Amino acid sequence: MTTDVPLPAPGREIQTLDTLSPDQAGAVSELLAEAARSDGRQAVSEQGRLQLRGGHREGVRHFLLTAGDVLVGYAQLEDTDPVEAPAAELVVHPSHRGHGHGRALGAALLAATGKRLRVWAHGGRSAARHLAQVLGLSLFRELRQLRRPLSPLGIPEPVLPPGVTVRAFVPGQDDAAWLAVNSAAFAHHPEQGSLTQRDLDDRKAEPWFDPKGFFLAEREPADGADAAELIGFHWTKVHAEEQLGEVYVVGIRPDAQGGGLGKALTAIGLRHLAAEGLPTAMLYVDADNTAAVTVYERMGFTTHEVDLMYRTES
Repeated sequence: MTTDVPLPAPGREIQTLDTLSPDQAGAVSELLAEAARSDGRQAVSEQGRLQLRGGHREGVRHFLLTAGDVLVGYAQLEDTDPVEAPAAELVVHPSHRGHGHGRALGAALLAATGKRLRVWAHGGRSAARHLAQVLGLSLFRELRQLRRPLSPLGIPEPVLPPGVTVRAFVPGQDDAAWLAVNSAAFAHHPEQGSLTQRDLDDRKAEPWFDPKGFFLAEREPADGADAAELIGFHWTKVHAEEQLGEVYVVGIRPDAQGGGLGKALTAIGLRHLAAEGLPTAMLYVDADNTAAVTVYERMGFTTHEVDLMYRTES
């Protein structure tokens, strides 16, 4: 489906697409790269960047803003959460800011969602805060990026609960079990908990994917059971260009929480990243998840920057 939404500005046009062609996806990727070089961080999340390619994604729409024949702005809208309002991310090319393009994209998103919208502002920059105010959006979520040095590591030897062992993820073999544990561990978290096999395959196809840094915790089989059961995991990620290790995601099945497994898995992952020679580790955590923030701060993490999400009041 294609819908052209002309806006009251000379030469400006917004095209709404369910699927991007390879050329369009390439142009958007170039726009995102230019913005990242200028801003020092990505304006669209990893999930959003993965959704640029690979054809149609249910519930995902792309907004291409052109001025003349030049792509100067992009927004992505994802409407897959059965409860929450659709979520969006948007960016304007650094050379074309200050001309109302961001406001035009925001207005198009509001129109497309019936003024029921959530919007991420990565890095919480003042321009993004101002745009949110202009669009009538209110702050409702703060996602913190925490960092800590990996040398010296200075964390105790990890202690696993009795009967629990840790091994590396085996692509293909462990996919279904991991997806089930991830869904259970993050049932309260719509973005992480809703990952599908396609989402996992997208990540396995990325250059950074390394199963040796994807740790699975298994509990010894109960009487009569044939195999150990997966109860938790720590998936690490290496940002090679930035020389940055990431606590990508730590998840514990609800019935295995509270026994120190999450802390042990986090320590195992940090030791792995340190052994890779990386100087710094990072992670993301919701500011209102005070228990997790406390655990990470006790492990030496401090706030590096924040991502803010705004939403309409309706």
